[in-house]
Amino acid sequence: MSENETALDSNTTEAAQENQAPPASTEDITYHAVEKDGVVTAIWEMQGRKHLRTIDPRSRQGQDILRLYTTEHADHHEAAAVAPDSSGAAT
Repeated sequence: MSENETALDSNTTEAAQENQAPPASTEDITYHAVEKDGVVTAIWEMQGRKHLRTIDPRSRQGQDILRLYTTEHADHHEAAAVAPDSSGAAT
């Protein structure tokens, strides 16, 4: 019986090693808007310097990405406008 158990254990270990996913890349995925004449014509999905895919800005996913960016961008500018300058007065 120990012979069968050993065979089963080695087969299970080999199968588990084959099913393991490759380690995830350490670089985050970023999105870059490509603009022409002030209009976003494409969104590039990047991982580090590697171009993964191009997303149509008119697609649902493209709209979601642009909406998120414009919300963050507006929040950043509002915070900067309210922040006091070096004299201590609000701008």
